[in-house]
Amino acid sequence: MPTEDTGKFGAWVRGPREPSGAELVPAATVIVVRDTVSGLECLMLRRDSSLAFAGGMWVFPGGRVDPGDYPAGHPEDLGTAERNAAAREAAEEANVEIEPTALVRFSHWIPPPEAPKRFSTAFFITAAPDGIEVTVDDREIRAHLWIHATEAMARRDAGEIELAPPTFITLHRLAGYRSVADALADSVQREVEEFATRVSPYGESFVALYHGDAGYESCDAELAGPRHRLWLGDRWLYERNC
Repeated sequence: MPTEDTGKFGAWVRGPREPSGAELVPAATVIVVRDTVSGLECLMLRRDSSLAFAGGMWVFPGGRVDPGDYPAGHPEDLGTAERNAAAREAAEEANVEIEPTALVRFSHWIPPPEAPKRFSTAFFITAAPDGIEVTVDDREIRAHLWIHATEAMARRDAGEIELAPPTFITLHRLAGYRSVADALADSVQREVEEFATRVSPYGESFVALYHGDAGYESCDAELAGPRHRLWLGDRWLYERNC
C-alpha cells in the first residue's frame, strides 16, 4: 500500500489521536464545470501558500458561511446560506457570477475529530456561466486553471500540485462523467452523501476511512471486510466496494 506522504493536511494524522475540540464551522464549495472537445473540465484555484488553512493547495472556489449569507429573518436556513456562500465565494475569489439557485448539491464533508480546524462543508456543482472570464483576487487565491479530473489527480501523484482528500475524491467522481449534462443529471438524482472522515494508521502510512468501510467505526484499517477509504501515500488510491 502507499507509503507515508500526507502533505500539509498531515497535522491531524501525525498528531495526537484525540479530538481537537474544534467547533464545526459551516462552509460551502462550488465545482464549476464546462465541456471541452476532450471532455469535462473543472475550475480549480491555488490558495496562497502563507494561508494557515490549506495554504498552497488547489481547491474549488469556496469558504465559510458568513452571517450575511442567511436570508433575512431566517437565521436557521442553513441550506440557503450554503448556496449563497458558495456563489459569493466564487465571485470574490474568481470573479465567477453564479446564481445560487443553479447550484446542485454534490456531497458534504466533515473532517476528522483530530483536525485543528473543522469545516462542515457543502459541495455543490454547476455549469460554468456563458462567457466566463476567471480573474483571481491575487490575495487568498494566486492562480487558476481549467483541468480534467484525471489530469489533476495525476499531477498530485507526480508532486506537481497539492490536494486535500475531499478534493481528490471529488475529482475521482468527476472523472466518471462525460459531460456537464451527465454530471448535473447524476447529481440531481443521486442521494447526497456525507463523508465524515476518520483516519487510521496502517503500517508506516495512514488511511482515511469513510462510511461503510469495515474499519470505520473502530478506526482500524486492518479489519477485513468492505472498503471505502483513501490510501494516503506517494500515490493516492481511492478504494470503494460498498
